[in-house]
Amino acid sequence: MKRLMVAAGGGGDALAAAMLHAAQHGNEPALILTYAWDRLMIDPLPGPRRADNFTNLHQAAPDVLVFRPDTRPVPPVGSTLPQLSAAVRPGVALLDPYAGAVGMTAQINAAIRYTGADRIDIIDVGGDALARGDEPGLRSPLADALTLAACADAEVPTTVVVAGPGLDGELSEPDLLARLGAPAFQITAEHASPFLPVFEWHPSEATALLAAAAHGVRGTCEVREAGLPVRLTDASANAYRVDLDDALEINELSRRLIGSTSLPGAEKVTRDVCGFSELDHERNKATWLGTHQPADDSTARDVDAALSTFLAEAAARGSDYATFRRIAEALNLTQAALTDIRGRLTNDQELTGTSLIWPTSPRGA
Repeated sequence: MKRLMVAAGGGGDALAAAMLHAAQHGNEPALILTYAWDRLMIDPLPGPRRADNFTNLHQAAPDVLVFRPDTRPVPPVGSTLPQLSAAVRPGVALLDPYAGAVGMTAQINAAIRYTGADRIDIIDVGGDALARGDEPGLRSPLADALTLAACADAEVPTTVVVAGPGLDGELSEPDLLARLGAPAFQITAEHASPFLPVFEWHPSEATALLAAAAHGVRGTCEVREAGLPVRLTDASANAYRVDLDDALEINELSRRLIGSTSLPGAEKVTRDVCGFSELDHERNKATWLGTHQPADDSTARDVDAALSTFLAEAAARGSDYATFRRIAEALNLTQAALTDIRGRLTNDQELTGTSLIWPTSPRGA
């Protein structure tokens, strides 16, 4: 028998699922179901991917498609999941949302039968799975709500595990703590340390903040292209358990998505409930990126000087840290240029929680 986890929002939650599983269950066999839904710096196409966007997916059982190190996205698609499957102990399998919650439920139930699991854990870093839908900071309601809706008709009981409340920059930590009970467990530096090398290439901000918090980092960190301030506090390394029925009661969108049969249909419901979907933002951003090519290291732009200016301005805004994604988008860097500058910044340091995100000044170190 394998434990079964469902990453609520995609690749970052899949990495967190592996981390939380190791913290609780060590090397026990497990399977993680996840959307193939990477950020535009990895995958230039908006939205999630489906099976025909990959070669060499392994069909472990009917409706259970597992990533392997030799799985490849079909260009121009990009994906972190083949590399993630090589880096973590649990298996990583595709969750395809294009047939809506009904299609996802069929995949989840197939995974239940394949693993023999007697329960499901939905893993959500940040806590937007517990959004009502009207919160001003909410930015990605569709993915998490669709996951909850799909698990509502699963063949075994489901628990939502919220780790690092507020770390995704959507719902605030105080609002989330009012919806959560006592912490179920805490992620420690010992739990997070084996996963630190993954963050050298994996772009998840929220899960990187979770790992940093586990290493004792505290303060304000700028995230995303908008530079949203996220506070790392003593609660940031905690994980909380919420019964799925309680989560569905909070999340109106998830209730409305039960029985949905297509991703476009689910997106329409999301617009009706929340006024937008994250796919709207991704489409707009992809169009913008198509006309604003990022700088690379062959240009005359002085990236180091631009970085120094950015960090000084961030410090003046009251930020102690910035994520590498925030740096990349503020400086309009290619992935290659970001990899280079990150390597130079962290070259003389042991990879720890304080090098998962970067201090804006010595006071943030």
